[in-house]
Amino acid sequence: QVQLVESGGGLVQPGGSLRLSCAVAGFTLEDYTIGWFRQAPGKEREGVSCIQAHYYGTSYGGSLLGRFTISRDNAQNTVYLQMNSLEPEDTGVYYCARSGTTGWTSCLNFEYEYWGQGTQVTVSS
Repeated sequence: QVQLVESGGGLVQPGGSLRLSCAVAGFTLEDYTIGWFRQAPGKEREGVSCIQAHYYGTSYGGSLLGRFTISRDNAQNTVYLQMNSLEPEDTGVYYCARSGTTGWTSCLNFEYEYWGQGTQVTVSS
């Protein structure tokens, strides 16, 4: 069965870094697009970053380009989100999700059919 499990969240001070992991099972990672999304209390879910199957590229939401980096290790069935220079506004529950779509559009706008349970990221002094 399809599974996505996030890990790596926690409490970090402003300016610090975290690396989130999304371990997948039940499918071949290289054949699917994986996205990271986040949601803070009282706010709608927003797209953070995504990486498409094969060589169709990556996307970053808002001002996250330059601070966040998405990558994948197909052999380990894992997608990573490296988060640097974290700010309190980055606080929220971070989810990874799977899409069967690829193409020359932003993958943050794709439909995602499977979701993980999320991992909490708290940026506070």
